[in-house]
Amino acid sequence: MRYPLLVSKDAGSSYGGILPDFPGCYPMGETLDELLDNVQDAVETWMLGEDPEIFPQPSRLEDVQRLEEADGKVLLLVEVNPDFLDSTPQRINITVPRYALGLIDKAAKASGSTRSAYLVNSALERVQPRG
Repeated sequence: MRYPLLVSKDAGSSYGGILPDFPGCYPMGETLDELLDNVQDAVETWMLGEDPEIFPQPSRLEDVQRLEEADGKVLLLVEVNPDFLDSTPQRINITVPRYALGLIDKAAKASGSTRSAYLVNSALERVQPRG
């Protein structure tokens, strides 16, 4: 989905972005390319702990141009991929040493989880920032 991004840069500063559809979401970057690269991560961080149902629809460019905060800023369209919100189970095939699988199964049982839930939760603990 393409979202409007308001971009500004003052002398001696980084590029700053405002995503009007995500209040309080302000990606930044030393270069314009870096700013654009940081948009997806900024939106994913903004959505942490939020209900996926609140993921906003993009505003019309004409509406964003009329915003007071748009004055003096460049208006761009940026791609934001909402797939990170998709919780549909996905079957995967992995290879695990037999001894490791035994340890994983034992730990999963002790935690009251299935093997799949235990593997997913363990992996997510390593990749998600702790709050």
